[in-house]
Amino acid sequence: MADKLLTELGEKLIAGSLTDEKLMTASGENPSVQVLPEANVLKIGGQSIIDRGRAGLYPVIEEIVENLPHHKMIVGTGAGTRARHAYSVGIDLGLPTGVLSVLGTFVSMQNARMVHYLLAKHGIPFIEPLQFPQLPLYLCERQAVVFFGMPPYTFWQQNPKIGRIPPHRTDTGSYLVSETFGARSMIYVKDEDGLYTADPKKDKNAKFIPKITAQELIEQDFNDVVVERPVLEMMVNAQHRRRIQIVNGLKKGNLTRALNGEDVGTVITS
Repeated sequence: MADKLLTELGEKLIAGSLTDEKLMTASGENPSVQVLPEANVLKIGGQSIIDRGRAGLYPVIEEIVENLPHHKMIVGTGAGTRARHAYSVGIDLGLPTGVLSVLGTFVSMQNARMVHYLLAKHGIPFIEPLQFPQLPLYLCERQAVVFFGMPPYTFWQQNPKIGRIPPHRTDTGSYLVSETFGARSMIYVKDEDGLYTADPKKDKNAKFIPKITAQELIEQDFNDVVVERPVLEMMVNAQHRRRIQIVNGLKKGNLTRALNGEDVGTVITS
């Protein structure tokens, strides 16, 4: 290395093809850095929590505030019912998936701003994707930050296998933040105790699943799952975020227990 500007891998990357399987394998041999290993990514459900208004969201906000002295939190927001309405109108108008993604992004952003205003007196900022380089500073100063969970793919959102609804939504965007920054945890705050074999609101015979692997969940192919399916697919190849947790935010203390490392709710691993 004394007289070389590039490592052996660097030379191969410049001279070789980025589709070469051996070269791609070699690029993954060195472990990637955990940028924010003490941060916890929380995703507050749009339809499950925020759309309930004061009754659903205020207790979650209070629990976040209670945990500020103890945990660093990156808080993402779902889009919820208003996004579904926007999707239905957009689909009726014949708009493509990328445009529908833009509509969903703005609804998720509205929810993030509302959560931010409720946390503003505690100095918790709202950030957009361009402000993510400042995220570590905000965490050091205020212990938490709010962002909108929708990944900023907008027009670049890939088409789903079926239909036109954007496949990568707020569950996926929040997950990718946790994976990329090598965060301590990924906690989904919903209105159910976790994963069931079916939607417990519609099927009284649905069975609760406390622990399962992403691979098992993909293979079982339930008609209804508690997180977006792309999250499960991404977990299979994840470097850092190989564990996610789903908790019932309507039950006081569940979020705190999850932040403290307890296996409350459902834990999905890969």
